[in-house]
Amino acid sequence: MARAQGARAQMALAFETTYGTPPVGGFTKMPFASTTLGAEQPLLNSELLGYGRDPLAPIKDAVTADGDVVVPLDAEAFGFWLKAAFSAPTTTGTGPWTHEFQSGAWTLPSLSIETGMPEVPRYAMYSGCVLDQITWQMQRSGLLTATARLVAQGETVGTITSAGTPAALELKRFGHFNGSITRNGSALGNVVSADITYANNLDRIETIRSDGRIDGADPSIAALTGSIEVRFADSTLVTQAINGDPCELEFAYVLPSGESFTFTVHAVYLPRPRIEISGPQGVQATFDWQAARDSVVGRMCTATLINDIEVY
Repeated sequence: MARAQGARAQMALAFETTYGTPPVGGFTKMPFASTTLGAEQPLLNSELLGYGRDPLAPIKDAVTADGDVVVPLDAEAFGFWLKAAFSAPTTTGTGPWTHEFQSGAWTLPSLSIETGMPEVPRYAMYSGCVLDQITWQMQRSGLLTATARLVAQGETVGTITSAGTPAALELKRFGHFNGSITRNGSALGNVVSADITYANNLDRIETIRSDGRIDGADPSIAALTGSIEVRFADSTLVTQAINGDPCELEFAYVLPSGESFTFTVHAVYLPRPRIEISGPQGVQATFDWQAARDSVVGRMCTATLINDIEVY
């Protein structure tokens, strides 16, 4: 009997034309490190009395379908997750192409994602997936990955794939070594690590349905937060925090082959941090920043991906 192994797991993704309806084709094979995407339906204990000490049969509750997908930050596949987070980009160029994703879209595209374990076989199609949150960390070393949190409408399980033969992408992965951070156009030094989290704060439409699924997931006020841990070498960030002025932070990755990903946060506000001296080692400070809409640019952030993909 075959046993399922993560090493043989597969994931395919396609954008939907109609929410909750998987497309008949157009799937793309996606690289991923792990996933908790799944559907669950808890049981409710019977509250009825008068039938002895042994309980009556439980009742099924509503279906909840959601989970996280850990994906690499790469030059091609990551664009699909950016489209899910921000909506379709504005694409320019003639190859390589420049895809500009902007925050503030009123509607977000939905996806169908199939995870497959061919040795069982089990192919689970998650339809009506909307991206709720995406987060990643910048640091000096290690593997560079992002976590995409999804809210799905439901799960359909079969023994054969519904994604056909998904299109393959060339994996051109960014690394921490390719990263840089700038503040107002100048390199920001003494940074130990940085965290970035963009959230659409989805509102689940939990109406009464015979199948127990949700009717949709609508985006509400977005949030862009994070933290920067720095070696305390000057008072630039502390002075900004005290004055309450915003700055522009840019997180960028560039490959030697020319592909790049730049995430620009146009108006970052810093809190006044506690400067602690915990011992003889270097002093570090952590700024838990928040972003807001920039009145000049007209949005909160811009993600720019340059690669060989013509259309997302």
